Amino acid sequence: MSRYRGPSGQFQPEKIVRDAAIAAVAVLLVWTFWPFRQVPTGSRGVRTQFGAIKGIESEGLVFVPPWQNVNLFSVRAEAAHIDKATGSTSDTQPVDTDLTVRYSILPDRVSEVYEKYSHNGDLSSYVQTATQEVFKAVTARYNAPDLIGKRAQVSNDILEQLRQKLEKYGAQVINIDMRTFAFSESYMKAINDKVTQEQLRLAAENKVRTVEAEQKQKVAVAEAEANALKAQADGEAYATIKAANAQAEALRVQNEALARSKEVLELRRIEVERTKAERWNGQLPTNIYAGTPIPFFDPQKGG
Repeated sequence: MSRYRGPSGQFQPEKIVRDAAIAAVAVLLVWTFWPFRQVPTGSRGVRTQFGAIKGIESEGLVFVPPWQNVNLFSVRAEAAHIDKATGSTSDTQPVDTDLTVRYSILPDRVSEVYEKYSHNGDLSSYVQTATQEVFKAVTARYNAPDLIGKRAQVSNDILEQLRQKLEKYGAQVINIDMRTFAFSESYMKAINDKVTQEQLRLAAENKVRTVEAEQKQKVAVAEAEANALKAQADGEAYATIKAANAQAEALRVQNEALARSKEVLELRRIEVERTKAERWNGQLPTNIYAGTPIPFFDPQKGG
């Protein structure tokens, strides 16, 4: 602190003021002529010298001489909102809708856009005007029912034409969001009435189909019951016939067996009599009692 005191040791504040002023000037000069600039992500730096474009700088740290300047230019995706884009269908129905167009500046055309259209990458005014024109052109190719029924195709047509139109401004269209189409009140009422009539017609057709299905089901059930009864009757008749045939066959077999049994019994009797004859010694019994059989004598056949 001795430098701020005089020969007599008295404190001299003017020297402090002088040094402070020198330091401030130095800081101001360094701040003003600092040769480094930073280009953030999603931007480009447009290097200019006395207003003329000298180059485009990418993201990062950039050295800039004091006689040049770097202006930041956005290449990020931007959104342009178009409220009440209006048009007319091919059947002369007025229509409007709200759209949101997302776009960005092509990095290789930053210099052209900076020079001709925008110093910061905002082309929303150009996008809004172009979208209005494209919407009118596209809706004029569709009638009102097709505009509603082919919404996806309509949106794609708008997107493709808008890309072609904004390409000359150095912008690329990323996508568009299109909200519901709005028609005149009278036309919307007519559409609602038509939808209501169609719903009633479909409901009536569904009811008819339901009744027909119920009737077919009843017929099918009746036919199934009739077939079941017929099958049961056929089964019972068949069983009766089979039982009768079996009984008749049993009687026939029984009669044949009985007929064969008489012949077999007679044959056995003859064999027994022959055996007796072979064993007989030729003598007749001396005493004959009542009921005693006499060999080879049959009173019923003897007479």
